Amino acid sequence: MVAFIIWSIAGCCFILLGIFSFISKKPIGFWANVKMFEVNDIRQYNNAMGKLWCSFGILFIVLGLPLLYGQNSPLVIISILGTMFETIVYMIIYTQVIERKYNTARQKKD
Repeated sequence: MVAFIIWSIAGCCFILLGIFSFISKKPIGFWANVKMFEVNDIRQYNNAMGKLWCSFGILFIVLGLPLLYGQNSPLVIISILGTMFETIVYMIIYTQVIERKYNTARQKKD
């Protein structure tokens, strides 16, 4: 039970980041320690990022449900592998959809 509560708090942090994205006036970055690219429509970009982070947080919490069966349950592998798969999918969504759509410099190249 404690593990699921901690897991859910981490998921809520992602949801809060998404909510902050919706109200932010500056573009919200995805990668840590990377200079943010020039965004052509900050409001739409932040809305896309808000949806991305909120959905990530919700799915993250759902993937933590097997922790309710106990930490030694074999179902915990669903949480571990599911989170790994979820993270990879969201990185692909960011780079192939959101960044491609809102990166001004990248649009000039294409």
